[in-house]
Amino acid sequence: MEGGGYYFVADVHLGLDYADPAGRERAFVDFLNSLPSDTKALYLLGDIFDFWYEYKNVIPRGYTRTLGALASLADRGVELFFFNGNHDIWTYSFLQQEVGVKILKQPYSVTLDGVRICMGHGDGLGRGDHMYKLMNRVFKCSFLQWLFSGIHPRWAFLFGNWWSRHNRLVKNRPYEFRGKDALITRFAEEYQQALPQGERMDHFIFGHFHAEVEYSLQSGGVLHILGDWIKSRNYLQLRNGVLTSHHW
Repeated sequence: MEGGGYYFVADVHLGLDYADPAGRERAFVDFLNSLPSDTKALYLLGDIFDFWYEYKNVIPRGYTRTLGALASLADRGVELFFFNGNHDIWTYSFLQQEVGVKILKQPYSVTLDGVRICMGHGDGLGRGDHMYKLMNRVFKCSFLQWLFSGIHPRWAFLFGNWWSRHNRLVKNRPYEFRGKDALITRFAEEYQQALPQGERMDHFIFGHFHAEVEYSLQSGGVLHILGDWIKSRNYLQLRNGVLTSHHW
């Protein structure tokens, strides 16, 4: 891997029992271990894990090499940022305290190498998709999380992993990006227009949709959707102010 700078990746879905899960994790760990010495930050844009739920004293089994590779990056000074996806929404203190990852909330805007970027997982942003947003609020309800924590981990993880795999097989139809009519495009356009005059995002970066997209917005800037690691193993790199798409 050439160059350093900033890296963006989403939708690895570690633990999903579909399409060579062991090979997917090996590839992701190789990617993490190959990040150059001058890497400044790695942004994990959600659904890195296919199902993740932290009890107070219990975390999901597996991912040892992934967590070790992330901790190694943190130890050498690479900043690690993590957005909760809809599959790994129940992330609390473990990744921050034990691995060195900082949890961010979408939409998050930042300037990197003079480039203005708005990013996040991409789910539930903007207007519309009311049923999904209702379900998301249910998942984030602290009382319901407390009730779920009362279930023995053996059964909780059995159900969570089954449900996740079931959804993947049922919803295996590829996402069709609808250009200006896509909900994520409308969000980016409205976000741009709501900024003070003279301020614009150069790039919007999201995951969630499992489709590689690069789309020029009418209000300025470019919308990027990352591909997943189930098929394309896509990531973005920002170096010297230039954002480029790559495959591992």
